[in-house]
Parts: sequence; structure tokens; C-alpha cells
Amino acid sequence: MTESEAGSVSAPLGARIRAEMDAAGGWLPFDRFMALALYTPDLGYYANAHPKLGRMPADGSDFVTAPEMSPLFGQALAAQVREGLVATGGQTVYEFGAGSGALAEQLLQALGDAVQRYIIVDLSGTLRARQAERLKPFAPRVAWCDTLPDELHGVIVGNEVLDAMPVQLLHFDGGQWSERGVAVDAAGAFVWADRPTSARPPVDAPFVPGTVTEIHPQAQAFIRTLAGRMTRALALFIDYGFPEAEYWLPQRHMGTLVCHRAHRVDADPLADVGTKDITAHVDFTGVALAAQEAGLEVVGYTSQARFLINCGIVDLMAQAGVAERAMAQKLITEHEMGELFKVVALARGLEGPADQPLVGFREGDRTHRL
Repeated sequence: MTESEAGSVSAPLGARIRAEMDAAGGWLPFDRFMALALYTPDLGYYANAHPKLGRMPADGSDFVTAPEMSPLFGQALAAQVREGLVATGGQTVYEFGAGSGALAEQLLQALGDAVQRYIIVDLSGTLRARQAERLKPFAPRVAWCDTLPDELHGVIVGNEVLDAMPVQLLHFDGGQWSERGVAVDAAGAFVWADRPTSARPPVDAPFVPGTVTEIHPQAQAFIRTLAGRMTRALALFIDYGFPEAEYWLPQRHMGTLVCHRAHRVDADPLADVGTKDITAHVDFTGVALAAQEAGLEVVGYTSQARFLINCGIVDLMAQAGVAERAMAQKLITEHEMGELFKVVALARGLEGPADQPLVGFREGDRTHRL
């Protein structure tokens, strides 16, 4: 994004946020600030025309996701989706946050006639246009919606969706917790501002003074809402994150909130709003508990590496060229995406042997660690 392009987004978005802040008494909780920064129509990061996804900064992108890195990601995931369609008796795949459309393309190619409808739920109009262009060969089967369908029957896929949901920030001064929000200083710049709160992290851990961390009520509310629409369905969420016992370790006392721009990471979400992604790691224990409380079954949880290996990516790599194998290797290597990224499977009404794990979780399942 050029300086003029950044200014054309950031200045009016900043004005929009300040106007809402003024109406709210001069302070916004961070989750509201994050929602405005990412999703304000035409101006928020995911709603403006700036390209987001790509392999390198030279293409103008900010970050790369697994489907962009290698088509073998979607081809391997298709093994689990196919099994899920059989187990639910469905012929529909729902993808949340489809990005460039790369994953949809990979799944539609791999699954063929097993998928009769592919429904993309995406809030970004600019990304939707890019998806439509890419998915033209599958046009009769692909549809878009910007609200959650009333009924979900089939397989739900969300790759790097939960990490983009707004989070609340909490600050611990050694004696009490405060909610960290955003205000404006005398020069008009966004600044941090804390207020007392009764909110707490979900664990009783030895938090050190100065701790800043996130809690995820919006992601958990999304899971509960999703559960209310699932009739016979399998939901697969792939994202970076940790179970509860790892999320709030003392060494993570500054939390996981970061920004991505031009394939670089920074820790200042208050600067250049609308020009960079804002994200936090997923609390997978919180996701699993929200699902169970809403009547879903947690049917699998493991690392991305183990999931893709179980789904046959090694065999796919053996048939690929050297360059493609090198890119696919990043998906399963521990120090790349293999360990940091996890896969959780949530279900209602699956058919099949109760004692037979889903294919992606047959070895290395970690559900007991949630």
C-alpha cells in the first residue's frame, strides 16, 4: 500500500472511530476499536480494496495463508471434508472468511460432485469479487452470503477466521485488573486507556505485574451461535493458538495481539488503522467449552502437521515437484506452521462408528489437553 493509499483509508477511518468514541464518552473498549479498524464498510482493513493475501511483499500483500502457500493444503483437507459430508449426509460446504478463494478452489477441484453447494460467508465485498473471479469454473455451485445461514447441514470450514475476531484486552498492575481500551490524546492520536473491570482471564494463574492479555468472548459467542444453526454438521477450524494451559503461561505476559503488514509483524494496533491486519491467537479451550455448552461434540483437536499428515499430505507431496514440495513442507514443519497452527473439529449428528476417530485425528489427537 502506497503512502497516499494508506492516507486515503486511515484518515477517514480514524475520523469515523473518533466520532464513535466521542459519542461513547471519549473511550472505546479495544474489541470495539478492533471491530471498527477491521470491518468498517469500505474503510476497515478487511473491507477496503488493499490486497491482503499473497506469498511475498512484492505482490502488495500483507500475509500468506496455508492455501496460498500450497494447493496441497486444500487437497489434503478435502479428505476430511469428504468424510464429513458422508457422516452428515450432506452435500454442502460452508466456508467462513474465504480470502482469495484459493481454499474454495482447491476443495471444489478435489471433491468434485460430492459438493453440490459451496456457500461462502464473507463480510468483505472486495474479497468477494476476487473470489467470484477465481471460482468462475464452479459458478453454478458457489453462492455468497454475508449473514449466517439459518440452518447448517454439511461441513463448515474456517481457516484463519477465529484469530480475526475482536478480543477484549485486560491489564494487570499487580493488584487489580483493568480493561484496556482506546482514547484520544491532545494531539488527536489514539492512545491506550484503562478502566476498572470485573472481567478476568479464565485461569487462576500467577500473573506478573504489567501483564496485558486477551480474552475471547466474541469468538466464543460465534461458536455458540454457530451451534444453534448446526443440524447435522461437522465444523473444522484451523488457526494459530493454544489450549488454555499454554495460552496464559508467564512468558506470554504481554499477550498475543499483533499486526501484519507487508509480511512483517508489529505490536501497535493504534497506528495506521485500516492499513494492517490485527489478530490474536485462539484460545482453543475456550472454543471447545463454548461448543460443548451449546450442545456440540468436540470430535478432534490436533496440530496442523498431524492433521495434514493423517489426511495424506505426505503422499501428495511425493507426487509433486520439488518447488511444490518445498512450499508444502512449511505446512507441516514444526518451526513453520506445523505446530503453531491447530485444527479443532466440532460436530452434531454425525453418523458412523462411535469409536472410530475422524481421519484427520486418527493419530496424535490432543482433545484431552484442551
